[in-house]
Amino acid sequence: MKNLFMTMIIFLPALTFAEGAVQLQTSAQKEEVVLNEKGETESRLVPVTTVVPGDQVIYTITFSNKGDTEAEAVTITDPVPEQMRYVDGSAFGGGTDILFSVDGGKSFGAPDTLIVVDAVGGERPARAEDYTHIRWTMRSPLPPGKQGHARFKAELR
Repeated sequence: MKNLFMTMIIFLPALTFAEGAVQLQTSAQKEEVVLNEKGETESRLVPVTTVVPGDQVIYTITFSNKGDTEAEAVTITDPVPEQMRYVDGSAFGGGTDILFSVDGGKSFGAPDTLIVVDAVGGERPARAEDYTHIRWTMRSPLPPGKQGHARFKAELR
């Protein structure tokens, strides 16, 4: 029952949110290896319906400027779902700077600058599994009618 509950919460079909002129659509997919018509193996992304511990999910956030003017300083912040563990090095977003949080989205930094405090007060460098949020900031304005993608992988714990 636990996996079914997580599936219902984490892997809903694409959702759309609007804030100002920039709209976001989030989807969750899995990579599936299939044989093509030439008998060669290839991978494709398919919507997530169920996952088991160890499965990787690819989260894609599509952001679109639906307004009439350039969208300045577009920043997208997305939590890593609680039941998931970020896959190191998987965050992507063309034309963006990517930062991470280990404190629930209160502060962000590059991976080599993040520190976590353990249960007894000791500090250690953060690992990918410690990330709670990912933030993409576009380096340039987003023109009207244009879109971009931010993506990361996470593994079910």
